[in-house]
Amino acid sequence: MGERYSVLRDMSGVRTASPLESARAGGPSQGFAVGSEPHVEVVELAKHELRDVSRDPEVRAVAPVMPTMLIQPIEDGADGRAEAEAAAAAATWGVKAVGADVTTRTGADTVVAVLDTGIDATHSAFTGVTLIQEDFSGSGLGDKQGHGTHCAGTIFGRAVESTRIGVAPGVTRALIGKVLADDGSGDTEGLLRGLEWALNQGAHVISMSLGFDFPGMVQRLVDAGRRPKFATSLALEAYRANLRLFDALMRMVAARGAIGPGTVVVAAAGNESERQSGPDFEIAVSLPAAAEGVIAVGALAQSSTGNGLIIAPFSNTFPQVSAPGVGVVSARNGGGLRSLSGTSMATPHVAGVAALWWEEVTKSPLPATSSTVIARLLAGAVVSPLATGVDVADRGVGLVRAP
Repeated sequence: MGERYSVLRDMSGVRTASPLESARAGGPSQGFAVGSEPHVEVVELAKHELRDVSRDPEVRAVAPVMPTMLIQPIEDGADGRAEAEAAAAAATWGVKAVGADVTTRTGADTVVAVLDTGIDATHSAFTGVTLIQEDFSGSGLGDKQGHGTHCAGTIFGRAVESTRIGVAPGVTRALIGKVLADDGSGDTEGLLRGLEWALNQGAHVISMSLGFDFPGMVQRLVDAGRRPKFATSLALEAYRANLRLFDALMRMVAARGAIGPGTVVVAAAGNESERQSGPDFEIAVSLPAAAEGVIAVGALAQSSTGNGLIIAPFSNTFPQVSAPGVGVVSARNGGGLRSLSGTSMATPHVAGVAALWWEEVTKSPLPATSSTVIARLLAGAVVSPLATGVDVADRGVGLVRAP
């Protein structure tokens, strides 16, 4: 009996004409699609079959299916205070920090994809947004967990109870890929299928506030009868293979951007660090944020002394950019507002700002491509709002800012 593997193929080389038509056209290269066309399939492979599949010229990467999970929000004393402050303000502190409240851009005509736990489509924050939903988790549409609803609200939510929560409220079309089940768990099969779907649906921005569950895979292997040491080695092997697969996928995404608009992919750095315990308790960015071409997002908090923004103690180190991630007020599942903290909450701020930059670039003489948007997004980040002494390794190029 084999193991389940994700197989990433590039379908751009699939022949669409007959051999005779191709020959008449002047050679075997005619009749091929232009640009990379990623396609993911999940198959059960024995050891000898794995080598055969990896030799297929269409195959770009093969990796064992791994468990995924939402990046669990952190319980923080600032959450209750943030809700009270948001109720008294015209906009959340996160919206203000990234400058979304003073920009002329709204994210109009930008398609955003949120790969998470789904969405509460009945929430007033999403009035006027065309929500295209697809379930890749097997648990059905909708959001019983609440995480996806909160993240979507930060990206493009309309004002709730007179408080602006969305960075890019001009977004009118959103792709909601439910890649995590109602309990917040999933696997790389659902994630990769969700990514493929979002790309094919024309997403300009893809937001992922989730991570690979390495300990979960170790436990699954132990439960299947493997010794802990052996299970850890197998899980490490799978993690490495999935990193290579995501790197290959992101190279294909970049290749698509060379012949079309392309897609900006944003992911949470992770919440595994414990800076309050000392510098030895910092964890580097995890997958999928660690993949080549993905914008990894760290979380910022408001300093209690008012001397500037600081790195959230849980935020993993080596992100590319940072955004508000502590006491973030957004849509509550079932209606109203709630406050949560985590790099999960910082990521949708960056996705929202990316949507604003898409609109800015589209209405400028610059090439309207994902590479242009990413360049402007990174170049537009600022460090002046940060507290003195914040390490560049912890905050990346700085706080993202709206155009």
